[in-house]
Amino acid sequence: MTSEALWALGRGSGITALGFLSLSLTLGVVTRSGRPLPALPRSAVAEVHRFAALAGTLLVAMHLGLLFADPYAQLRIIDFVLPFLGAYRPLWQGLGTLAFDLLIVVVVTSVLRQRLGLRVFRAVHWTSYALWPVALAHALGNGTDTGHLWFRIFAGCCGVAVAGALAWRLRAEFAEYARARTPVDA
Repeated sequence: MTSEALWALGRGSGITALGFLSLSLTLGVVTRSGRPLPALPRSAVAEVHRFAALAGTLLVAMHLGLLFADPYAQLRIIDFVLPFLGAYRPLWQGLGTLAFDLLIVVVVTSVLRQRLGLRVFRAVHWTSYALWPVALAHALGNGTDTGHLWFRIFAGCCGVAVAGALAWRLRAEFAEYARARTPVDA
C-alpha cells in the first residue's frame, strides 16, 4: 500500500471514529435518561450506543495502525501509550494519545462490567465525558483536514450533538432512567 493511501485511510478512519464516538456519547446520555427516541425503544437506543462505541473503537485502532505503518506520520509504539512525546505536533498528537489511553480504560471496564460492578463501571465510564473533548481537540489540532470547510462542518455537527446532549443531561429536570420508570409519590 502506498504512503498516500495509508495517510488517506488513516485520516479517514480517525474522522469516522470521531463521528461514531460522538454518536456513542450522545446516545449514552439518551440511554442514561431511560427515555426512548421517537423511532426507537430504549433497548434499541442502548444497542445503537454500544454499536457506535464499538465501531468508534475499532476505527481508532484502524487509525492508529494505518498511521503507524505510514512513514510520513513517524509514529512509534511509545506514542500510543505516553502522551506528548511525538515528533509531529507533540501537543496535539499527545492529546490523541491521551484520548486513546482513556478509551482503553473505558473499553476494559466495559468488558469487565459484570466483574467490576455497576458502581465502578459507572464511575470509570464518566471518563467518556473527558475522552470526547480531548479527541476532538486532537482532531482539530493535529488533523490535516481542519482547513477544509467540510471538516469544520462535520466537527461542528459532532460538537453540537454532544453539547446538546450534555446540556440536556445537566438540566435540573433530567431524570435518570430509574426515576423515569418509577412515579414520584406526591
